[in-house]
Amino acid sequence: MVLKFIKEIIFLFMTMVGTLGNISVSMSYMFSWWGGPEKKPIHLILIHLAFTNIIILLAKGLPNTIAAFGLRNFLDDIACKILIYLERVARGLSICTSSLLTVVQAIIISPRASGWRILRPKSAWHILPFFSFFWLLNALISMNLIHSITSINLNASQFKNDYNYCYFMLESQKTKWIVLPLMVLRDAVFQGAMGGASGYMVLLLHKHHQHVLYLQKSKLLYRTPPELRAAQSVLLLMLCFVFFYWTDCAFSLFLSLSLGNNSEIIIIREFLVLGYAIFSPLVLIHRDGLLTECSHVQWKKLRNSFFHLSV
Repeated sequence: MVLKFIKEIIFLFMTMVGTLGNISVSMSYMFSWWGGPEKKPIHLILIHLAFTNIIILLAKGLPNTIAAFGLRNFLDDIACKILIYLERVARGLSICTSSLLTVVQAIIISPRASGWRILRPKSAWHILPFFSFFWLLNALISMNLIHSITSINLNASQFKNDYNYCYFMLESQKTKWIVLPLMVLRDAVFQGAMGGASGYMVLLLHKHHQHVLYLQKSKLLYRTPPELRAAQSVLLLMLCFVFFYWTDCAFSLFLSLSLGNNSEIIIIREFLVLGYAIFSPLVLIHRDGLLTECSHVQWKKLRNSFFHLSV
């Protein structure tokens, strides 16, 4: 009973921290977007990533927390379909958006003589078509869930309970062999792009570090450009993503191969599913001082409005 209670409290706490963190990140970048002189593509991508994380936490974390407190059958059929469908779509969006973030950041910090420079977005609005494509792609890949989810366990031999509050109908082999390759292909393509862009950024940051060491030996002052500091933050985000994604895959594979009921492994996997959505805003807040920047922008706006009213 004590362990169950601790699990419930931890799940609720992590969901609340992750949701508040992502709301803070999205609001901070929105204020920077509206109040800043330059509309940066990276800010728009990070707003979309934070919004995606909020969907994951609300669609996965809150129902899991409610179920952990012992409530059953609190969702009807339509609510089950919507929540699990949104959660699956949002997890796909998280992969695609994180990959886009890494690629765009790598292009931004690439040398001017590099051929990648011509791919740099001229405007932040050029990023919007990518978001539309990501939503359409993941909505289509996850379409099979609408027909295979129910809130009522009518026949235990035909259903499996993976969410504690909704049930999956066992799908036909034909459906599995259509959906699974599409999901694997999506993950492979976007993670491949993410890995290539991350490796390229590591190379550029290493060259920059060598340049800084040379200037320090020459006793010259040098300040790291904001683009390179942003690249370091993006690399930390990608390490966070890779850790939670592949650890989740390892635990999922172990569960699928094991014959017994490993409740501890299931609980750990539930935390891993939410891990990236919870820790990614904390990385951004810690690295970029977003809350301080947000309060500074707000104070500047209030001061300007007060000045105009006084005049």
